[in-house]
Amino acid sequence: MKTLFDLAQKLDRKKLTSRQLVEHCLTNIDAADGEGDKAFISVFRERALAEADAADRARNESRHSSPFCGIPISIKDLFDVGGQVTTAGSHVLDEQDPASHDATIVQRLRNAGFIIIGKTNMTEFAYSGLGINPHYGTPASPFDRDTRLIPGGSSSGAAVSVSDNMAAAAIGTDTGGSTRIPAALCGLVGFKPTAERVPLAGCTPLSSSLDSIGPIANTVTCCALLDAVMSGSASVEVAEYPQVGIRLGVLDGFVMEGVDPEVENSFHQTLERLGKRGILTKTIHLPELENYNAHINKGSLIGGEALAWHRPFIDSRKEHYDPWVHQRIESSLSFTASDYVETVERRRLCQRATAERTLGLDAIVMPTVPLLPMPISTLVNDAEESRRCNLLYLRNTSTANVLNAPAISIPCHKPDSAPVGFMLIGQSGEDKKLLAIAQSLEPIIRRH
Repeated sequence: MKTLFDLAQKLDRKKLTSRQLVEHCLTNIDAADGEGDKAFISVFRERALAEADAADRARNESRHSSPFCGIPISIKDLFDVGGQVTTAGSHVLDEQDPASHDATIVQRLRNAGFIIIGKTNMTEFAYSGLGINPHYGTPASPFDRDTRLIPGGSSSGAAVSVSDNMAAAAIGTDTGGSTRIPAALCGLVGFKPTAERVPLAGCTPLSSSLDSIGPIANTVTCCALLDAVMSGSASVEVAEYPQVGIRLGVLDGFVMEGVDPEVENSFHQTLERLGKRGILTKTIHLPELENYNAHINKGSLIGGEALAWHRPFIDSRKEHYDPWVHQRIESSLSFTASDYVETVERRRLCQRATAERTLGLDAIVMPTVPLLPMPISTLVNDAEESRRCNLLYLRNTSTANVLNAPAISIPCHKPDSAPVGFMLIGQSGEDKKLLAIAQSLEPIIRRH
């Protein structure tokens, strides 16, 4: 699968039709030895083919309004599609009414000409960074398929749909790393915007304070395009950013604890490559962020806000939950109103202090996740190990959510080796600047 701009060019030059592209994705979804049955919860087969034929007719008659008309993408099962029940990777919501209309981002993507090929699998209610789902199965990371390693979560199916050419790109959500973790573990690019940049209307919430919507795709440019469409930006172009003079703060401390040797080696080798190209790096410490990270072990905004939303279901539909997810939601019953207020204030102070300490830097960098993808079987059969590893997979990525800052993960591992992500975090609200920097540095960070 090419980049979105490559596909748009091929479609424009009549070297490819939208029907061929959609059929190619459907063939991969249907492959008997593939991951389609685990990566997707629902496939909009007939509608996608009909929209592909309409897109081809529009191109032939020069009536298409967008260069991306007819390109198939997937969306996470958190987003409303008119006439469909949004299940959020669970059976808890099976008896709810179908959505009356599309989520705002779905409307915007359709208006830009993209074809929604289906809804992807996910951790139930987006409440884990592992990507395991006992209801619909767990798709495996594309690396070492025989071992069947976790894809990362919660946007697990989203990442696998892209890595396995079942969609040209995917839309996920990110509350603590749910686009960047699966991107890192599947060798893709994942972007999390400043939360308020992309409207959440029509998206099942996990945490109203931390939820954001972002893309998973093959390149930074693909992610920037989809972010522009979903945020309603006037232009999809990414401004060029000169490499000379870029200043990166290499975060030390808790984000480097317990890092797999292979992850650490790939990360430091990437820093060396950047340094040789004139990129300025310096080690930084962010004590307020480290203190906040230690504080959330007592309870979190995610837990408190998830509990508030799930109140009507945690007793009446208890038997339909993944027991592991239900236990995590229920554990927040001890998180009091005063705990919540204190956490909100700690977060605000952390954001202000971190912005002051990073003034003059273009981005903060760290490994996206400290661990390589682990075997699904290991985590399914050991609840305590799942809990421990889940916290580690989420630890680094969640820093950007705490700061309400844009963040992006770019693959930095050697070809044919286990996937490793290199994460850049920008200043809150400076999404376009971060995307421009990421696009500029991507050829150095990636190893082809």
